[in-house]
Amino acid sequence: MEFTTIRETDLKPSRIGLGTWAIGGWMWGGPDDEAAIATIERALDAGITLIDTAPQYGQGHSEEVVGRALTGKREKAVVATKVGLEWDERGDPSRNASAARIRREIEDSLRRLRTDYIDIYQVHWPDPNVPMEETASALAELHRSGKIKAIGVSNFTSRQMLEFLKYAPLHVVQPPYNLFERGAELDALPFAREHGLTALTYGAICRGLLSGTMSEKTTFGSDDLRSVDPKFRPPRFAQYLRAVDRLDVFARERFGRRVIHLALRWVLDTPGVGVALWGARRPAQLDPVDGAFGFTLDAQTRSEILRIVSDEVVDPVGPEFMAPPDPARE
Repeated sequence: MEFTTIRETDLKPSRIGLGTWAIGGWMWGGPDDEAAIATIERALDAGITLIDTAPQYGQGHSEEVVGRALTGKREKAVVATKVGLEWDERGDPSRNASAARIRREIEDSLRRLRTDYIDIYQVHWPDPNVPMEETASALAELHRSGKIKAIGVSNFTSRQMLEFLKYAPLHVVQPPYNLFERGAELDALPFAREHGLTALTYGAICRGLLSGTMSEKTTFGSDDLRSVDPKFRPPRFAQYLRAVDRLDVFARERFGRRVIHLALRWVLDTPGVGVALWGARRPAQLDPVDGAFGFTLDAQTRSEILRIVSDEVVDPVGPEFMAPPDPARE
């Protein structure tokens, strides 16, 4: 396992982190708590110390499962969670990064996680209806109180992060990033490099698409996020699968690895990336972890990989569909 550091803190998380959205069950076909706990335990055994969760993941359920799994093992994990979303009776999210919401959510998250501090606390999405000063100042107060060790923002632009920095320290940024969704290369990752922030990028294998285990016969239930993801619907699904097949051949011939290892290494070798978050909900899904280490991708290799992607994916699409409603645009 490789490790990184987070400036101005004593945190040294693993460079692969476990993402727990699917563990919460919401938008992923429902929960399986025993498998989830076994997955978290397997992650720790594999050297993965960073566990990333959020209240929205199952409306608190993911945090509860993480808390159960880490009982008696809290010191082994770097726990990252989020703040700034609320949900209706159907679980549909809306943005609320007000100071009152943050003060309420931190107590709820501490209770669900069975801990008295959170290592990394991140604003889940920017909230245009709340002044940045109010949101940032509320997190700064939690940081001063010792309830959180590091402050982060997720899905923020560089301009929004600059505004946030006027009112609070910032240690971590969490944008989506993988071989098929590379928008962070243009904004969030350069900002992280310039300001010394640790980037915890999410979606390393693009919701399973880069796992190499899917085919055109793969289907998704109506309660599965991928049923509304444009990448997993025709005609794009076939394009992405062709790219995955070619990347798998490339990985085997060049490195003796598989496409999932190549995808993880792509993220880890990208300048500015500190941690690649990888979602899993069953222990076996973590079997490829070791294969992500022991090789690197030089500039020429990365160019060849991009050529394969551009050859096959003629109608690319980003992760924008995942954003909760933005009241400023309604």
